[in-house]
Order: sequence, then C-alpha cells, then structure tokens
Amino acid sequence: MNRGKLYGIGVGPGDPELMTLKAVRLIRESDIVAVPHKSRDKCFALRIAVGAVPELDNKPVLEIEMPMTLEKTARGQAYEAGIAKLREHLDANRTVAFLTLGDPTIYSTYCYLHERLLSLGYEAEIIPGVTSFCASAAALNIPLCEDRQELHIIPGVFDPAAALVYPGVKVFMKNNIPATLAVVRQQGLSAQLVENCGTDGQKIYQSAGEIPENAGYYSVMIIKEEAK
Repeated sequence: MNRGKLYGIGVGPGDPELMTLKAVRLIRESDIVAVPHKSRDKCFALRIAVGAVPELDNKPVLEIEMPMTLEKTARGQAYEAGIAKLREHLDANRTVAFLTLGDPTIYSTYCYLHERLLSLGYEAEIIPGVTSFCASAAALNIPLCEDRQELHIIPGVFDPAAALVYPGVKVFMKNNIPATLAVVRQQGLSAQLVENCGTDGQKIYQSAGEIPENAGYYSVMIIKEEAK
C-alpha cells in the first residue's frame, strides 16, 4: 500500500520572510496543508505561510483542532481525532504539510501527532523553523547568549520564581506575565520583551518597567545576566 508523507513545517514566529526555502518548497509541493486550528481563517500559522506562498489560498486545507487546555483527556481526544484526519489523507497517498508556529520541536503539539504516526508506520519528517526566542533577540538587537552563558527556555506552566534561580539567560514563552513581572521587579532584575514578534503588531519593551502586564499570549520575555 502506497502512503503519503507528512511534513511538520515550522513557519517561524510571524514574518513570512523568515520562512526557510525548504518550508516554502514543501508547502508548494504538498497535496494538502494541515493547520492546528478549527478555522483556517483564524489560523496564525496559515496567515504567515500565505505571505510566502500566496497560492496557498487555492490549496485544500485540513483543519485540525488543537485545544488550548492542560486537561489531558480533552487534549488526547483532540489529538486522536487529528491523527484520524491525517491518516485518511496519508492512506490516500497524499503529501501533507502540517504548519506550526516557530519550530515544530519547541513546545509544539505537532510532535505528539508526529510521534504517534511514526509509531503506526507512517513516514513523517520535521522541517525546522526560526524560533520565536531567536527572532525576539534579533528584534531587540541583542545576542541571546554570550561566552559561556547557559540558556534556559521556560514554558508558561513553570513557576517563574523557581526558574529565575537558574544561571545565565532565561527565556519565558507563553508565560504568566503578571506573575513573572512581579518576581522580576521584586528581585530588581533586567528584562526585555517582544510581543507579536515579526508581525505588524510587534511591540518591543526594553526594560521591566515598560512591560505591560496585559502583554499578549505571543510574547517572549528575555532575562539576561551579565556575561562573565
């Protein structure tokens, strides 16, 4: 039985010009594009990709809902439903390009689908993309790490007080900004933040005092120690 191949494609943080040549080529060559959203019109990853591949507007789009919840049962059911949709097209020998923000290997729900389909004998490949934290450091016009500094990537579910004891550079993604800011200000730390990196709505904050507590979900906060 001939089966199609799945590509998990990172489209970067927001600027279509940051998409890789390989990502653009594979999207163009795919039979169908899958998006991690129940509505193609509201999918941020798809909007980014269309900026680099305008003909995407004429390509079939498979909508796969990925609920923003920590509840394991609801997430598991959604993932299994998504896998069933993908298998239908892969079994029909179609090439599927699954779009995901940033890089698929960094806190992406795509990788659950990827690993599950590999375990079922399907062929799947990850295409890396520019990460939001690298793009944010570039937007701030700063090096992310210097000399022998450690780099710690902190997801939103992590306790900011516990994370801030780590040495080196701390990057907070999709985090509880008010809670993190409270600890940062209490400890007198320096912090910078980029909101909606690479989009028309990008905002840059160069100090903890400037950062608003209501900064959006697509915000990256960088807290650096001085390089030794």
